[in-house]
Amino acid sequence: MTTTPTSGTSSLKTYREAINDALRQEMRRDPTVIILGEEVSGGAGCAGQDDAYGGVFGVTKGLMPEFGRERVIDTPISESAIIGAAAGAANNGLRPVAELMFFDFIGVCFDQIFNQAAKFRYMFGGKARTPMVIRGTVGAGWRAGAQHSNMLHPVVTHIPGLKVVMPSNAYDAKGLLIQAIRDDDPVLFLEHKIMYDLKCEVPDEPYTIPFGEAAFPRQGTDVTIVAISNMVTRAIEAADLLAKEGISCDVIDPRTVSPLDEESILESVEVTGRLVIVDEAHERCSLAADISSIVAEKGFSSLRAPIRKVTAPHAPVPFSPVLEDAYVPSVDRIVNAVRDVLGA
Repeated sequence: MTTTPTSGTSSLKTYREAINDALRQEMRRDPTVIILGEEVSGGAGCAGQDDAYGGVFGVTKGLMPEFGRERVIDTPISESAIIGAAAGAANNGLRPVAELMFFDFIGVCFDQIFNQAAKFRYMFGGKARTPMVIRGTVGAGWRAGAQHSNMLHPVVTHIPGLKVVMPSNAYDAKGLLIQAIRDDDPVLFLEHKIMYDLKCEVPDEPYTIPFGEAAFPRQGTDVTIVAISNMVTRAIEAADLLAKEGISCDVIDPRTVSPLDEESILESVEVTGRLVIVDEAHERCSLAADISSIVAEKGFSSLRAPIRKVTAPHAPVPFSPVLEDAYVPSVDRIVNAVRDVLGA
């Protein structure tokens, strides 16, 4: 169950501020928590205030002045060095939070992730712990081009030994990140860059959200919509529009894709009989494809219409703003998919 704060106080925080809050509170609680990555502190050797730059998205800003450069560590521009150092530190008593900045660059350090960190527990008979978190940004819409805009969560979700977290709002971001830092296995914490300025009420005190438990931002009985990461916001908007037409949608946010809350999805489909899955990744080998196969295999008797997937096309993310907007699954596409499964 979720560990809730005792004070009951909360405030309006952005997604960015909630993540910063989680990092700060865990670093205060546990001296073994460290942060490492490119420009996570910054400013060394420069004139002026010695303050944390906080990376390109400003997420770690202000942490270095409080915790020092021994715990908020700027690294060379080398993803292999960042993840290799984090994996080694995790095996030697620390709890590193490594930032890849853009998750698109996992190709440079993929061996350290899937062939090393993910397998240490298995290779050493369950005696090894690797309590490391890898933070990285994902997703299109930031006008960052094809090399900085991918949704690569299906790649890491495929790998046993890794936990993959994809919060869709500031409240979940804080609770899930604290849970990730306290976990004894490698966790991939994927932040959609478009959501950094989105706000909601977030408790001021620390709290955790367990992995593998989905959220239900909308409840309904006609169609189940499973949405991943930033697509949750669009699915909620689509559900609210459809409600005006008398169509009741059950919106499910898995929050973690490994582990995945299969039970909640299957239970919802048992009620609605119809499923639409919204995933910004390409359709081939995506979470949409994976969830489709789970429901087709384990919940086929509940289905009253074919499953619909709303995904990005099988192409690199365009740099043209007009094409990029067309590339990302839209509210209109979700609405039309729901209408289609109802018509079927």
